[in-house]
Amino acid sequence: MAGDKVIKAGVIGATGYTGAELVRILSAHPNVRLAALTTQSYAGMPFWEVYPHLYRHVDMVCRELDLAYLADKCDVVFTALPHGHSMPVAAEVHRRGKRLVDLGADFRFKDVAVYEKWYKVDHSEPGLNDQAVYGLPEIHREEIKGARIAANPGCYPTSVILGLAPLLKNRLADTGSIIIDSKSGVSGAGRNLSLTTHYCEVNESIRAYNVGKHRHTPEIEQELSALAGESLAVSFTPHLTPMNRGILSTIYARLKGSFSPEEITGLYREFYAGSPFVRVLPPGVLPATKSVCGSNHCDIGLVVDDRTGRVVVLSAIDNLIKGASGQAVQNMNIMFGLPEETGLERPGIYP
Repeated sequence: MAGDKVIKAGVIGATGYTGAELVRILSAHPNVRLAALTTQSYAGMPFWEVYPHLYRHVDMVCRELDLAYLADKCDVVFTALPHGHSMPVAAEVHRRGKRLVDLGADFRFKDVAVYEKWYKVDHSEPGLNDQAVYGLPEIHREEIKGARIAANPGCYPTSVILGLAPLLKNRLADTGSIIIDSKSGVSGAGRNLSLTTHYCEVNESIRAYNVGKHRHTPEIEQELSALAGESLAVSFTPHLTPMNRGILSTIYARLKGSFSPEEITGLYREFYAGSPFVRVLPPGVLPATKSVCGSNHCDIGLVVDDRTGRVVVLSAIDNLIKGASGQAVQNMNIMFGLPEETGLERPGIYP
């Protein structure tokens, strides 16, 4: 055990895909005791009946949400809810002096007007929003340590921001040239039934969606602008691919100068030297979603295209883990003074 600290954790929205991954990871965490799992759809059912792969690992019964009970019993509350639903939870958790890790979008934006514009929801807790920390540990580790509310990043932004951070922080890329092509597995759409994620609609097909208007766009631009020290806009196109999980982002940017693959790779390795979950691959080796499946890793590969003067950055994550639940646990570890790898050290699964 990483010390003798015991953290009592509750998960709201435990029976969605990200909630279930949270429960799986937390159930094996050496410093965590699960205190409550809430759901609207399966209250009264043993959790393992909803997710049989956790039979004999999680024997808790799903509960309806009783916010006062949850905030009283837990040291940290994870919210895996649709946007707009975490604000009242945050208010009660904060009032009781507990910590919150929100996997939704409610606290990701520094400017609530941007959130309200893109998500079409009024923000009821702007004061708490001002206190929230954007929970990307590799960029905001020090701020997360003292945070009461960690706003877990979106899955696409995680892959993109980690892919571009060293270039922008070191002013090596033309900020007006950034094009992002991202492909995600179907689990990113959640567990609810939908025609667009029906087997016959997804299988043997790949399609772009929300081109130029995906809600993760302003989140990406907020964080990249902060890294670059200037306001920037990106072209971001997400795609749905016929696989269960994973994101591969291919990012193009024009370089400000001539650099060898070894120089760019060295820069990335130096930037992420203290980040255990970012793996910068050797020159000539490119990431794949299969290599990070089931892990909290982000694999980054780099190609310098001398002919066009561009760098091509490829970033792969598991959208349910580094893109959601694993990163949420990483944030919790930092907030409670644990090594951030605790409970997340395992590699992925293959094939």
